[in-house]
Amino acid sequence: MKDIFDNTPIYKNELLKKYTYTKTGGPADYLALPETIEELCDCITYAKTKNIPYLVLGNASNLIVRDQGVEGLVILTTQQKQIHVKETRIVAQAGASLKAVCARACEYALSGLEFACGIPGSIGGAVYMNAGAYDGQIDEVFYSATVLTEKGTIETWTKEHMDFSYRHSILQERKAIVLEAEFQLTPGDSIKIQEKMDHLMELRCSKQPLEYPSCGSVFKRPKGHYTGALIQQAGLQGLKWGGAQISEKHAGFIVNIDHATGKDYEELIAHIQKVIDQKFGVRLEPEVRIIGRK
Repeated sequence: MKDIFDNTPIYKNELLKKYTYTKTGGPADYLALPETIEELCDCITYAKTKNIPYLVLGNASNLIVRDQGVEGLVILTTQQKQIHVKETRIVAQAGASLKAVCARACEYALSGLEFACGIPGSIGGAVYMNAGAYDGQIDEVFYSATVLTEKGTIETWTKEHMDFSYRHSILQERKAIVLEAEFQLTPGDSIKIQEKMDHLMELRCSKQPLEYPSCGSVFKRPKGHYTGALIQQAGLQGLKWGGAQISEKHAGFIVNIDHATGKDYEELIAHIQKVIDQKFGVRLEPEVRIIGRK
């Protein structure tokens, strides 16, 4: 497969823990790093033609990869990171980081994305899961996305197509892939926008365990409850499971403190769910994606 695409780096049996934010994960049979949308589409077309399973990922920030790795072809979009501004809208390719897009919006005095400045994700992943923080969500500024459908067609989907809800979009059911997204922002003041982003980053640094590898917030917020508070009340905060630990700084995070494995993460998540269900009758639903061979 290495020789199929002249310009696309493809690696065999590449350990995904090199790329995930948790620093866990076994090998992908093949890993591709296409630099353009055309190369991405070529990779997918090739995989479909050869009946090879494929999976498209962003920067693997809200993801747990099992230790047995991933079958077939894993495609990372991190090389597709172009961003451009047109009047009050900002357009970014799927692999662009939220941090970079927020910085560009600030540079052009466009407000609306400040909430996302500290989310360690890519644009594609953010749209896919309707990412949010500090009372803001992607759907509030989303205008449209160029997507590659499961049938192989490239289409433009507007907000009405997306069926956004809390940590959800139609992409999760339709198996469509975001190629780029466009956001509608509001003219503002660059200094005030930067001040707000700085404030939110200070909050994030003070409350979240950014000094350790993690997958971010592990669970969706259950209706009527706060996940971190439930975990604290259950006496689980600080619990170690192999090399993973429920963060002592923020109970909604699981951090990699000592060469944790995907198994450590997955078992600890299951344990938390069991205890919270038994003690409070609340079923915690993971926000993080768990992928790979079982």
